[in-house]
Order: sequence, then structure tokens, then C-alpha cells
Amino acid sequence: MDFFKSQDDARRNTRVLLVLFSVAVLSLVGLTNLLVYWAMGFRQASGLYQYDQYPTYNWITFLLVSAGVLIFIFLGSTYRVMSLAGGGEAVAAMVDGQLIADAGDSLEKRRLLNVVEEMAIASGVPVPPVYVIDDQSINAFAAGHSPGDAVIGITEGAIQNLNRDQLQGVIAHEFSHILNGDMKLNIRLIGVLYGILMIAIIGRILVQGNRYSVGYNYRTGRDNRGNMVMLGLGLMFVGYLGKFFGSLIKAAVSRQREFLADASAVQFTRNPDGIGGALKRIGGYSGGTVLLNPKSEEISHAFFAQGIKISFMSMLATHPPLDERIRRIDPRWDGTYIERTIVDAEPERARPSPADSSAKTKVAMAAMAAGTVGMAPAGVAAATGHIDADKVMGDIGNPGDAHIAHARKVIDSMPDELEKAAHETYSARAIVYLVLLDSDELVRSRQIDYLSNSADMFVLSRFKELMQYANEVTPHMRLPLVELALPALRQLSESQYGKFKDNVEALIHEDHKVGLSEWALQRVVNKHLGEALEGKRSKHTNVTLKELQDHIARLMSMLAYADRSSGIAPAQAFEKGKAVLDLDISLLPKQELSLSSLNAALDALADLRPLRKPKLLKACIATITADNVVSPVEQELVRAIADTLDCPMPPIAVQGAETT
Repeated sequence: MDFFKSQDDARRNTRVLLVLFSVAVLSLVGLTNLLVYWAMGFRQASGLYQYDQYPTYNWITFLLVSAGVLIFIFLGSTYRVMSLAGGGEAVAAMVDGQLIADAGDSLEKRRLLNVVEEMAIASGVPVPPVYVIDDQSINAFAAGHSPGDAVIGITEGAIQNLNRDQLQGVIAHEFSHILNGDMKLNIRLIGVLYGILMIAIIGRILVQGNRYSVGYNYRTGRDNRGNMVMLGLGLMFVGYLGKFFGSLIKAAVSRQREFLADASAVQFTRNPDGIGGALKRIGGYSGGTVLLNPKSEEISHAFFAQGIKISFMSMLATHPPLDERIRRIDPRWDGTYIERTIVDAEPERARPSPADSSAKTKVAMAAMAAGTVGMAPAGVAAATGHIDADKVMGDIGNPGDAHIAHARKVIDSMPDELEKAAHETYSARAIVYLVLLDSDELVRSRQIDYLSNSADMFVLSRFKELMQYANEVTPHMRLPLVELALPALRQLSESQYGKFKDNVEALIHEDHKVGLSEWALQRVVNKHLGEALEGKRSKHTNVTLKELQDHIARLMSMLAYADRSSGIAPAQAFEKGKAVLDLDISLLPKQELSLSSLNAALDALADLRPLRKPKLLKACIATITADNVVSPVEQELVRAIADTLDCPMPPIAVQGAETT
């Protein structure tokens, strides 16, 4: 799967969809005018009004009716989209999803969170909050405007009836929707269909309002209620007809995206039996996939499987037939479904006690060093070996089983108390403060003094409790720990979020300088919390790389200077990256690089269209890998840059990796 092409296709599908719905809306305008024309002609012909008492249908009437229809559709769509401004969390609330803040003693929920966290860290997207829907069907969805405000929703039936491999296949399918940009399209579909339905709602109001009103006209001696009811019924017919054809368009678009997501899930996990087994289990499960919640119809196109009952010979089915999906994954399938849950071969990994966390960290770190040939561990030591920039680019949006295994080892290497603390709002803030502590004892002391006067009481208490693990936070843990904390941080109130941002800024500047690693972590936190809590999102424009070459020169110069221990000069590293681009840029002096200018550069580059980003990212990768050494700070930097550009990057693969 080509991530950048998929992103561009999603934008193009959105434009095509808008054209199709524009045609549908114009058809509604025409039908409504015909209805009004008929109603006015009927009333005149019936003798209810004299021609001089009741206006005839003319161009002014046509324009007024057309404007009214368009305004009502626009207001309805705007209202629905605005009601979903909260992103994925608003969609989860529609179907009464309950946030899993902590798995507690539930091994099933722990397994689910483990799978989601592994997939997120492996793919380079922020860890999404997980919502459970109290429904015994097997289904799931991903929803949001962007990866930063995305959520995963899943039914109780899926948690209880899928084993780990099957669950991983379903989650990989939903992550494909996050990576491919399908979520924004899904929310727009909800808004447009709701707007079209407004015509039917107005008709229903007319019918219900005139049913109980007094419609006798003393001037004519006739009852007008029947005419208004007929007009209302006509509007209801037009509105529901428009919704029907809108649903046809929605279903056609959705079915094609489901095939792509299934294929991506196989590619992510390298395990066709995962998602294939989940689909076979659905076929053999008596509870099916249909949710009882009445709001599920609005988001039916976002579900993993058909979430509502359908008719009209499956014309409105938002998902392909189950057997067709299975055969595309497993061409040799014999048609047999799985009628009972296959228990996992081994239970979900148990979390050791805090006393064992140090030993666990050392063992897991050793396992990472020994077992990640082909994957840069981004850990205590840098990874050396041949680095294929094309392979790195191909991994964007395409995490594989090696990346998932790597993510699992990263999480396993974390002290138990830190991993658990990342799932609670007070402790999550303490986690971020902890990873920002300076290695210099004097600076660290000033940072702690600052927090003592500015942090919330409970956050400060948790921070002090977690301080004992500060020396166990190795470089490879820093970014994953922050990513694990993001779902809990998204639950902050406005005042808590403001204070948290101020504290992060102060901790970083306590030593009167900002390290590149600190800057990278702050970029990740600000971007994704900004998307979830402030509604900040990139706006793609038609600006070209050449128009932004000054920003590109600044960014690549920073990367060239990033690794002080590099075996080659910054100018050589810069030239390696420049060779990828057809731009007239030069290495900037180090004193001309400030973090404020780098922030401005990245903000501008984030608005590039998807197909203009690969060359830029490849140049960045070529710059940091010019010496075939990927240091922890370089990996944090390039992944933060890719994240800012909305291009989630898995850990960088190294051929024949060795540690130095």
C-alpha cells in the first residue's frame, strides 16, 4: 500500500463524493420545486383561493424555494458536523461507548489495550483512546478528524469472542482507516446525509403540526389542513428519497475502502489468519454484527462489519459480503465458519511486580539488542548498518510484523509502574514531566522546584512517587511513554491542559536552552493534544516545495547538525539530503537556527499536499542516515518531523543492524 497515494486518493474521493452529493442536493432542489409547483397549482385549481389572492408559481418562487432547501441542508450538515467537532470521542458518545481508562483486573481489556498500543507505536500514530460499546455483536470502528483525535470503538461481543490474533486483525483493519484518511471522509458523510434528511424532518413537522391545528378558513369556508399535510408528506418523500440515494453513494464508497483496509490489515500483521479468522468467527457467531443502538445507522459506514440491517437486495450495504471478504484474504477457504471462540495458546502477558521492573527492563533491553536485526532499536546505543531510504519511506503507513514485535518489546522493557501510570490523567502528566528531566543534577533540581510550586497537588504526588524510576527511562522509552500517555492526557479539562502546557514549556527552558530531543517530544505532544483538545489541524494547500525551499533548508540544516558524534561533517550529511531534492538550497550556519524558526518551518511544510511530502521526507531520512548510524535523538527528530507532516513513521529499519 502506498501511504501517500492513499492519502491523496482519500482527498480525491472526498472531492468526488462532494460532486455526487452536490448532484443529489440539486436534484432535491428540483424535486422540491416541482412539489411546490404542484401544491400551488392544486390549491388554485381546487378553488381554495382566487388567483388574485394567491401568487402563481414564478421565478421568484423558484429562487425562494431553492434558497430555502439549500439553507436547510447547509444548516443541517453544519449542525451535525459541528456536533462532531470533538472528533472520535463525539462519535463514540453517539453509540454510548465507555472509555477504558484502565483495564483493571480484566485480562480481556488488558489484551485489547496491549494490541492497540502495540499497533500505534509500531505504526507511528498516537495511541488512540479505546471505547467499549455494551453490545454483544462483534464489531468495531475508528473515528476522528485526524490521527490526533482518533478513537477506537469496539463491542463487548468482539472482546469476548475474538482471540488475540483475530482481535489484532480487527484493530489493524481500523488502524488502516486511520492511516488512509478514511475517518474525515466518514464524518463528512454523516454531516451531508443529515443535511439531506432535514427536508424530510421539515415535512414531518408540517404533517405533525397540521394534524392537531385548526385549519378552517372562514373566508373560503374550507379546511386547509389536508393541503399542508400533503405538502408535508411530499417533503418527507423527497427528503427520504434523497437520503436513499445518498446512502447508495455512501455504501458504494465504503465497500471499496473496506477491501483496502482488509488488505492493509494482512500487510500490517503478516497474518491472514488474524483478520480472516475474525471474519470467519463473525460468520459462525449467533450474535452477528448488527448493533442495537439506534444511532449506529449514522456511522454504519465506519464499522468493521455491517452494523445495521439492510434491504433492497443489499444495495445499501456499507460492507462487501462476508464470504467475498474472506475469499480475498484466504482464496482456499472451504466455506466453513468458526462457531466457537478459539482460546489463545497462551494468556496475555502478565505484568510483573514493581520490585521486578528493573530486572525486567534489563532483560527486555538485552532481548531488543539481540533480537531486532533488521530494526533499529533506537535505544541506549545507536544502530549501524546499511539504511535503505526507499525502504524507510515504504514503511510509512505500512507497519509490518517486525515493527509490531519491536513495539511489544519496547513496552515490555518499561518499568511496570511507568507503563501503568501512563493510563491515568494525573500520572500521565507526571510521566511527561519525568521524561523531560535533565541529566544535569543542578538543572534537574530547578525543574523539581518549579513543579513543586506549579503542578497540581495530585500530579506532584505521583511525580515524586515515580521519580525512583527516572534513571530507568532510557532513550528508546521516551517517545513511546509519551505516546502511551496521550489517551489519558486527552481527558484533561481546559484549565488542566493549559497548566500542563505551561509546565512542559517551563521544564524545557529551565536550563535556558532547548535540546532537540526535548523539542521533538514537545512537537508530538502539542500536535496531538492540539488536534484533540483545540481542534488544530493541517490545511493542505497547493504550495510547492520550491516555494518553501527556505523552510526546507532550515529543517535539513538542523538534521545535519543533530548528531554530534557523526563520523561525517554536517555539510556532507546535508548534501546527501539535498541530492534527493531538485532545489537550490545551502547548509545554514548553526547560529541561524532557532527552534522558533524550525517550528515555523514545520508548520508551513505541514500544509503540503500528500504527494509532495515523500520527496521531502526522503531527503530528511537521507540526511540523518548519511553515516549509516541512527542515534536515538535522530530517530526522535525524524519521527517527530514525519508526525508533524501527518506521515506516521515506524521505527527505522536497518539491514544487518549492529549496536555501537
